[in-house]
Amino acid sequence: MPIKFEGESEGKVLAIQVSGKLAKADYVYFAPEFERLVRLNGKMRVLFDLAGFHGWEAGALWEDIKFDVKHFADIERLALVGDKKWEHGMATFCKPFTKATIRYFDRADAAKARTWLDEA
Repeated sequence: MPIKFEGESEGKVLAIQVSGKLAKADYVYFAPEFERLVRLNGKMRVLFDLAGFHGWEAGALWEDIKFDVKHFADIERLALVGDKKWEHGMATFCKPFTKATIRYFDRADAAKARTWLDEA
């Protein structure tokens, strides 16, 4: 599965590793689990590790847009960690789809991304 949930920190920080090419079916698993965590914890702080991420299939891109609209206000901070120029551009691309504060971190600064998410 291209979407893996990693450990949580105090319930409000969710680390997600995204790899390969996302398919529509990936959202069948991802969306309900995210919604469960929002119900339990309120607004989330999310770290997306983009190691090996290669984009979306057409149906998955539509699912991603629907997810973003539905959860527009459910993410407080969003840290994107990657190592490619286009991944850095995703931080700008995502801004209209969320109320979250978004920051991009190079892979070498992954620990700084986690620290930023954990800040009060």
